[in-house]
Amino acid sequence: MSASLTPPSRAAFHQAHQARAEAEAQRLLAAKAELGPRWLSWVARELYQLKPSAYAQMVRRELQRLSQ
Repeated sequence: MSASLTPPSRAAFHQAHQARAEAEAQRLLAAKAELGPRWLSWVARELYQLKPSAYAQMVRRELQRLSQ
């Protein structure tokens, strides 16, 4: 198997997608005031659609961090 087909390590994946995950979490959080009580179900649908699941988890963690 060639090195180009080997999936990136978890750390490499995290480093490569961290800025994008932060921006996505900020976008989701920015919609909270506009959507009001509908926000929670909306954000759950948005997170469900993110692929791969490791990226969705990163966005979820960032959203939690920004919400604190």
